[in-house]
Amino acid sequence: MRLVVLLALAIGTLTAQVKEYKPSRLNLFSKDQDVQLGKESADEVRKTMPIVDNKELVAYMDRIGQRLAKSKRAGGFPYTFEVLNDPTINAFALPGGPMFIHTGLIASVENESQLAGVLAHEMSHVSLRHGTSNVSKANLIQLPAMLAGQALGTKGGMLGTLGQLGVSLGAGSVLLRFSRDAEKEADLNGAQMMNDAGYDPNAMAIFFDKLNEGGKRDDSKLANFLSDHPTPGNRTKYVADQNKFLPKIKYSELDPQELTKAKAIIAKLPPPPKPAPAASTAAAPAGGGTTPTAQTRPSGQFKQHKGAAYAFNYPTNWEVFGDANASSVTVAPRATLVQDAKGNVQIGYGFMTSYYVPQDGKPNLQRDTAALLQQMAGANPGMRQTGNARAVKVGGLDALLSPFQSASPYQGQQETDMILTIARPEGLFYTVFIAPQSEWAGAQPAFDAVVTSLQFVK
Repeated sequence: MRLVVLLALAIGTLTAQVKEYKPSRLNLFSKDQDVQLGKESADEVRKTMPIVDNKELVAYMDRIGQRLAKSKRAGGFPYTFEVLNDPTINAFALPGGPMFIHTGLIASVENESQLAGVLAHEMSHVSLRHGTSNVSKANLIQLPAMLAGQALGTKGGMLGTLGQLGVSLGAGSVLLRFSRDAEKEADLNGAQMMNDAGYDPNAMAIFFDKLNEGGKRDDSKLANFLSDHPTPGNRTKYVADQNKFLPKIKYSELDPQELTKAKAIIAKLPPPPKPAPAASTAAAPAGGGTTPTAQTRPSGQFKQHKGAAYAFNYPTNWEVFGDANASSVTVAPRATLVQDAKGNVQIGYGFMTSYYVPQDGKPNLQRDTAALLQQMAGANPGMRQTGNARAVKVGGLDALLSPFQSASPYQGQQETDMILTIARPEGLFYTVFIAPQSEWAGAQPAFDAVVTSLQFVK
């Protein structure tokens, strides 16, 4: 009995050494929005890049990918796998699951486990949601209104919305270019995914280190890979260090002849065509209203919105824009989402809620409010603070109210903005209340009712 107890304790200790990697808390997209963005982006890839139409080759990639996708580390996304006729050594996965593998990568691997390692690494970028987290960090202030602006029916969908912010699928796209920290997370999460699926995790690290050594010789086939995948350190060492604590299982591959057949198919492919010019994803501009109306003013009656992290009441004649499970939503009459000539969406009347996540992950009301307000002012020229932040209580929690003024999207009017901030374990929760200056007095009772009703689910 003592031996069994000691063995159980030893296994528990080993398991505790394996870090579980989670997506960043700073992400204004929901998982469903990741999937939507991925589908739209994949359509653009298919229009502009040479897809290999070979059922046997694609089926082989899919068998490897779906074997990996069964791991809980894959995040439950609907992964798809397609092959690009491109001799460079690379692969990339779009938010939500679509993955594209270059023929040059398949031709360069020595065994199936190395190929599975690249797929597991790229799938980890998807499951850890690195792409949309990057977009959220770069567009913290503008993004909530832009996502709400999809309700205007602009062309281009989610990808078109991001196009208005300068985010595209081009070289160096923030969706596909990751930091060294993100690369290491994808390595280690991918290694766990490989172990779950029965592939040797060391194969991934060995292959990546081999590519990095090849890059030192100025191999042109590696240029894009090394640009998109900055080296986070000695991969072979830190992956091997983690592997010591992974559950011991028997590693296996599919039929070894499958990779040989795949390479033979690739060798017979014609040279890839010249790349087609990328399609524009910018949304067409739309007009906006000029003055508030009785239909856009808050009705005085309320209903509840309940999201994943918080709930609040809002006027019955207004709408909630954004995924209920996302950390950011916009509440406004549809007619007050105003697009300017450049396609940028502004909220003329309503409010938006979101989170600001501090760098150190330890929310501090005073410090983080100051940082948030500075970002807001920097992202919105002409926005100025009109008074000191006022300390208030919201549901027993300490909060700050900060008054601002800026130009209203309603022609010839100034806008009053009141920013509520509350420090929460998941970050600095904030709400921006917005109304034309001439409407503020009439809107304030409704905004006060929203604040009074605010409840945090977690």
